[in-house]
Amino acid sequence: MAASRSPPGGGIYVAPPGQKTFQYDEGLPSLPIPKLEQTLKKYLESVKPFVTEEEFRQTEFIVQQFGSGIGKTLHKKLLEKANHSRNWLEKWWEDFAYLSWRKPIAPLVNFTGPAPYMDKVWPAKYGTQIERASLVLYYSLVYWKLLRKQQIKPDIFGKTPWSMSQYMRIFNGCRTPGEHMDKLNFYFKLEDQGPCPTHIIVICRGRFFTLNVIDETGEPYTAPELQKMLQHVHDNCNSRPAGPGLGSLTSEYRTTWWRAREHLVEIHPNNLANLETIQTSIMTVCLDDRSPGYSKSELTMIAEEGLCGDCTNRWFDKTFNMIVYANGVVSSNNDHAPMDAIVVLFETHYCLLEIEKAGGKWNGSTAIRENLPIAQELVFKLDDYIYKAIDDAKVTFSKMVENIDFCVPYYSAYGRKYLRSLKLAPDTHMQMALQLAYYRMHNKPAPTYETASTRKFYNARTETMRTCTVEMVDWCKTMLDPTQTNEHKLQKYLTAYNKHNQLFSEAMDNHGVDRHLFGLQCIAMETGTPDPLLFTDPSYTKSGGGGNYILSTSFVGYSGIHGGVAPMCKNGYGTFYGMDQNRCKFFIVSWVEDKETDPWLLWGSLSKALDEMKQLLDDTKYRPKL
Repeated sequence: MAASRSPPGGGIYVAPPGQKTFQYDEGLPSLPIPKLEQTLKKYLESVKPFVTEEEFRQTEFIVQQFGSGIGKTLHKKLLEKANHSRNWLEKWWEDFAYLSWRKPIAPLVNFTGPAPYMDKVWPAKYGTQIERASLVLYYSLVYWKLLRKQQIKPDIFGKTPWSMSQYMRIFNGCRTPGEHMDKLNFYFKLEDQGPCPTHIIVICRGRFFTLNVIDETGEPYTAPELQKMLQHVHDNCNSRPAGPGLGSLTSEYRTTWWRAREHLVEIHPNNLANLETIQTSIMTVCLDDRSPGYSKSELTMIAEEGLCGDCTNRWFDKTFNMIVYANGVVSSNNDHAPMDAIVVLFETHYCLLEIEKAGGKWNGSTAIRENLPIAQELVFKLDDYIYKAIDDAKVTFSKMVENIDFCVPYYSAYGRKYLRSLKLAPDTHMQMALQLAYYRMHNKPAPTYETASTRKFYNARTETMRTCTVEMVDWCKTMLDPTQTNEHKLQKYLTAYNKHNQLFSEAMDNHGVDRHLFGLQCIAMETGTPDPLLFTDPSYTKSGGGGNYILSTSFVGYSGIHGGVAPMCKNGYGTFYGMDQNRCKFFIVSWVEDKETDPWLLWGSLSKALDEMKQLLDDTKYRPKL
């Protein structure tokens, strides 16, 4: 969804009269299951770039045995399950992709997004923290209210409505740790479903405060009123020692956090009440003492703080943490389990458009009502066990974040306008650039995950697009061969380009590889069937299966907002990208401990690849066939 094609202001997200946010959801088709032979054929094709001929023959034999044997049986059982469920994948995906995860979710799973206000309307400036926090909070609460009233426009792409189910999860949600599996808790309700919690949590210097932000008429308090409330919290915290930083526990290993939480609840009944107050809140507003933006590059430091910032001043289990730094820069940190980043991106874009329309300041009434709500501190009863657990959590988190390296640059040579003038899909072009960049650096292809949305189906989220095809590798080799002509390079470019578009379209129809295989593996687990050989074959891991994608990528659109997550595996990159009319933005992350990866080197190679691709298109005077 591109802001440039829309009228100014966040009104582009507001539903016209007679249309409701969730009106199409119940009528969406059920999530389909591809034919088994189709999935296995695509799987074999996706393996080819990463194995020798001998390894491929062995994998081909394993796949044939699977397709005619246990795979056929599991597929039949999966079809039976799908007959009794509108989305056979939904619970498995939450449980096994997210909730059974036992390592820390921060910084390994949660996603962050440097909010675009600094780039668009607000340069970093000291003394603006509370004012800006109040204005962004106000528009977030307006969005919350519009959702409650079903006045956010449903996402319709072309003529196809998409599932809006994840929008029920942006606000008033929180995960809680479990011994073996976490739990997602949702407290948001539509207006016609009944009352909904109307408080937020403000976290400042390791202390937690609850603050009611919706008045008796159901309207958010104005930005000046919110500013007064937040200023009270800020002044209160700055006049006292820092709090214990209980939020750091949410950055621990999940079972460790579960034990600490169980103990915390046993100490005193008020502790459980306080935890539930955090869980049910609309969102958290984290007022941070830090001021990112003054080394490497501003966006790099903001991204680093968003994903790896002060763990004592966060509640990483919360679905939506809005972070406002001392210099007025804004970011966020979000739990990935309940929703995908596109949902938060649209909410942030709504706020951005409203703030841009207002000129970056509050233009409404400046009158402040008497008897405004006063934030109440959540005082926890702690003991030595919890204090030690907090200290241990800080150490755990510190070790994690020291291992992450960031690069969040701009590429300014061209963007969406140039590619669209040639009728080229910007996302496909960027995926090809990523492959060329990686191949040049490592002299080998990278198994690559790209997010393909399946939201045209009931309660659906994503399928994996395996972007590193035989055609893509062939093109990379051709580009790096100085003996090849530009005409031949262009021919290979178009072949790989068309293959990518075909596979991406099929993935959006849930006719990819990974979700189907995942479902078969889950059926095997449920029925006590030993893990089929297909999933223990080295080719499965080499091609990215089981979360082993070297490049974990996603296109975040044209809104000017971007962000990302940590890499999937030790020797991998998290590589996310967006595009303006005349530039591209990247969010590249790797692990410090892996000496083969470096986000700044990848960025250099990526920048070179994009330059070369434009040069190729220009030199060959490429024009699309009409």
